[in-house]
Amino acid sequence: MSLKIFISAGEASGDIYGAQLIESVRRASPDADVHFFGLGGERMKTQGCEIVIDSKRVAIVGLVEVVKHLPEIYSKFHELLREVDKRKPDVAVLIDFPDFNLRLARELHRREIPMVYFVSPQLWAWRKGRIKQVRKYVSKMLVIFPFEERFYGDHGVDAEYVGHPLADLKPSVPDRQQYAKENSLDPNKQWIALLPGSRKQEIERHLSTLLQVADALGANFEYLLPVASTLDPAWLQSQTRQSRIQLVKDAPTALSLARASIVASGTATVEAALAGNPFVVVYRVSPLTWALGRRLVSLPNFAMPNLIAGRTIVPELIQSDFLPSNVVTKLNELIPDGPARIQMIADLAEVRRMLHPASSSETAADRAAAAVLAIARAQQSQPSHN
Repeated sequence: MSLKIFISAGEASGDIYGAQLIESVRRASPDADVHFFGLGGERMKTQGCEIVIDSKRVAIVGLVEVVKHLPEIYSKFHELLREVDKRKPDVAVLIDFPDFNLRLARELHRREIPMVYFVSPQLWAWRKGRIKQVRKYVSKMLVIFPFEERFYGDHGVDAEYVGHPLADLKPSVPDRQQYAKENSLDPNKQWIALLPGSRKQEIERHLSTLLQVADALGANFEYLLPVASTLDPAWLQSQTRQSRIQLVKDAPTALSLARASIVASGTATVEAALAGNPFVVVYRVSPLTWALGRRLVSLPNFAMPNLIAGRTIVPELIQSDFLPSNVVTKLNELIPDGPARIQMIADLAEVRRMLHPASSSETAADRAAAAVLAIARAQQSQPSHN
């Protein structure tokens, strides 16, 4: 059997999930000739996906910021569609990245290509009107948070909770002394991980404040800055004016070894929760984007660990609250042993338990792969399928 699968993953997190999915599909169909192509990054490429458009070219954040890059995004969008028209995939897998992928879904629907949406847009938080597009275009919604399955079911969408892909990763925590040697770190100091985001615009809005935090905390700590796959390490290095900021390769490892972390709101907050060490969530966008977007958000929290837990377990410093002094105050509560640190570690353990479906040995990617393959094979069985 020969299968063609189109994947669209426009962010660093989607690149991770896409790579996991590709590996699971190949494992579940060892006798099939499966070809993957589409939008993605280095991790998907490593798993054998033909990257038509690199996700670095379209990973823009913010309502206002996107407008500046519309011509290039529009061009890449249509380049993808030309490849879809040429290759005629059996199924399309859209991973998060809703502003791009929901427009793509409309075009794929016109071409009668069935779609699986893996990792839901946060429609339960804002712009709920887009549920109509999902209901019309998407064959199957694969959700990674337990509360999402009911949300989509209540809105007439075929949805399945598969678990969170990051919860299935088992990063091997290296020897601290060896890791320190490899990354020019002092093993006798406590380490603080800095995760300002996976997109250039996020770095530009967050990193200077994080560097001020490092200045305020001083040389008693070492500072680890993981490089996302969507970023150019040389450019990121040029933005860190302090020699003690060490760029490292792997965010989960940095988070697991750090005493505490500062994490930009997004998928990295789930990685931090899974690592189990206390952290502070931060985020900032342009004033206009904030003014426009805040009216559309209907939830009291932004950070995924807080939404999963149903209460505030991780401090959030968003927009005007994201000040160096506020971050330092929160970190000083979490770094030393004491009630605040103990409570957050316990709360994060609860979140980790919630991210695994009960009584299942399969991974989230395995369950997603089964759904993708079922739809692809059903499509091939249609009499009109070419």
